[in-house]
Amino acid sequence: MRNFLLSTSFFSLILILLLINSVDIVSISTAEVSNNTAFLNNTSLDVSNLVYDINSNPFNVSYADWTEKWWQWSYAIPWATNPSYDDTGKYCGENQNAPVWFLTLSYNHPVTRTCEIPQNTALLITLLNSECSYAEFPSLKTEQELRECAKSMQDLVVGVSATLDGVSLPNLENYRIQTDLFNFTLPENNILNLTSQTTQAVADGNWLFIKPLPPGTHELIAKGDVNSTSKIEIEGNQYDGPIGWNYTTTYILHVK
Repeated sequence: MRNFLLSTSFFSLILILLLINSVDIVSISTAEVSNNTAFLNNTSLDVSNLVYDINSNPFNVSYADWTEKWWQWSYAIPWATNPSYDDTGKYCGENQNAPVWFLTLSYNHPVTRTCEIPQNTALLITLLNSECSYAEFPSLKTEQELRECAKSMQDLVVGVSATLDGVSLPNLENYRIQTDLFNFTLPENNILNLTSQTTQAVADGNWLFIKPLPPGTHELIAKGDVNSTSKIEIEGNQYDGPIGWNYTTTYILHVK
């Protein structure tokens, strides 16, 4: 009888311990789900913690000047290795330099690109942009004409959106900026299919300038929309305006 009571007490103790552990596991799982849900549904997100203000000077360079550098970087890379026409991300690192890396949207179809990004590196990505140069538009003779040309193309953009790790970034329509007159150089076999040369341009665009991300894997999804019913005809090369670039681009970013 004594052995039976000891055996019963032992099994009762085991049962109690199992129940306690089950409650802990459920509590932990529920907490994780709750935290993730709160993160994904954070409608009061402070965007200033994630992106640079359009009036700021990241790394002591103005926001507008960084967008000029984006165009100079993009046009300097020959067609064969240009990240704008890369469907996988294998050319993400082409001509990139710290402290800012440049990202592009994709042309004529959605893509997913996987990129390794160095730590402490900011990211500047176009959310649709436009540019007019004397090389592409030889009929234009003045800076003001270039400026009006870039604006007329960018006015075709009717919406921009982006998410970072599942969080929608608000008020991106406020991040539109036009540059001063700047130079860029086209190499041989350039993406404009023009003779190698240096020219002057003005650019106008919607941008997303992301502060350095913590180490780990991050997902960035970006897209812009254009007015498909517009009667405006865009001259020049397909690369200089928003038409055709209004497709979802997904970046899997491994920050190391």
